[in-house]
Amino acid sequence: MRRASKAGLSTDRAAGESLAVSALAFLAADGDRLERFLAVTGLGPQNLRGAAADPGFYGSVLGYLVADEPLLLEFAAQAGRRPEEVVRALERLEGRPAGF
Repeated sequence: MRRASKAGLSTDRAAGESLAVSALAFLAADGDRLERFLAVTGLGPQNLRGAAADPGFYGSVLGYLVADEPLLLEFAAQAGRRPEEVVRALERLEGRPAGF
């Protein structure tokens, strides 16, 4: 089995974080979506920026989308991505090999 290089992991992480930033922008573009995200995560406008500094934050944003299939499908369509790409990005951010 081939092991991923550190450079590859770094690139995968950066791509996952970039997708999570897009997902957060998607959530923030609609007041109701953002309000629900904040309620579910326990975050608020005052601590959202600080939470984004936490390494697990990006995975939690994608995890939130993956847990809500209609929302995931809407985001994926708007972002021009397949839902599976979002799931793979989440797996990589969580340190799991993609597809497992």
